[in-house]
Amino acid sequence: MYDIPKDLLDAYKAAPDIYRALLADCTQEEAANARGGDEGWSVIEVMCHMRDAEERAWERMSLMRDRDNPHLPGYDQEEWARERNYAGEKLHSALEGFIRFREQHIADLEALEPEEWERPGVHEGLGGIDIKAQTIHMAAHDAQHAAQIARQLRKA
Repeated sequence: MYDIPKDLLDAYKAAPDIYRALLADCTQEEAANARGGDEGWSVIEVMCHMRDAEERAWERMSLMRDRDNPHLPGYDQEEWARERNYAGEKLHSALEGFIRFREQHIADLEALEPEEWERPGVHEGLGGIDIKAQTIHMAAHDAQHAAQIARQLRKA
């Protein structure tokens, strides 16, 4: 039988290394000019999105862990990109911000008891979710955006 929490933690732990490798030789200028994906974002904007999505995922996980069936607010990613000036950010600062939030998230997930992975919450846009489902979603989110960045840099 698969150990889903362990597999998810392994995927979560791999993401920082994947992003570091993808962006190791990428300059600020290359990252600003390499655009693509559904949003037409630059690599910098994608990395800022990853940082902020990770922060929100960690907050949601903490709410589900600490409260009974909490409300989990949504957010408008396009609004955040404008308000937080993603286009004006530094690529490697955004990457390091993502890694800091991911490390905190991993530490909290590692501390969960097996039954706590099932703790639920009500996502504003999706309805009922639990910690495990959100973690699966975020692991897929990592892979999708890593592939996006790879495609964008390959075209640049």
